[in-house]
Amino acid sequence: MITKLFPYLNFDGSGHEAAHFYTDVLGGELVGIMTYGEAQGADMEGMPEEAKNMVMNAQIDLKNGDTLMISDVPPGMGMPAFQKGNNMSVTVLFDDIEEARTVFGKLLEGGTVSMELQKTFWSPLYGSLVDKFGIEWQVSVEDEVE
Repeated sequence: MITKLFPYLNFDGSGHEAAHFYTDVLGGELVGIMTYGEAQGADMEGMPEEAKNMVMNAQIDLKNGDTLMISDVPPGMGMPAFQKGNNMSVTVLFDDIEEARTVFGKLLEGGTVSMELQKTFWSPLYGSLVDKFGIEWQVSVEDEVE
C-alpha cells in the first residue's frame, strides 16, 4: 500500500539555502539535512570534491502532515542532469516490496530507468525512472519493511 506521496525538489548546489528558505516560508520544521559527503555506507567513489557539501537529502515536515524533500544534483554522478525549471520529481513510499516493484514496472512502460530498483542504505528497495510523460518518479519502500 502507498504510505506517502510527496514532491522532491532538486537544485544545482543551492539545496542548503532552498531548505532554509522553504522551511521559513512554509512554516515547517527542517527535520534534517545530509550532505553527499556525510552519507554513511554509500558508495561515493568518483564523487567530485565540490559535491561533498551538496545536499543529498533534506526533509521539511509541514504542520499539516505533508513533507517536502530537497536535494542537490551533483554533476557526474550518473544522475539525470539538473535542469532549471524541470527540477522536481514525485516520490512514492510503499510498505510492500512487491507492490513497489509492480508500480515501478507500470510507470516504466514507455519510460527510462534512472536508477534500477535496488537495496540502498536508506531503503530495502529504491529506484527512480522518468515515465513516458517526462515525469521523474522515485519509488521507495519504507525501511521498517522486511
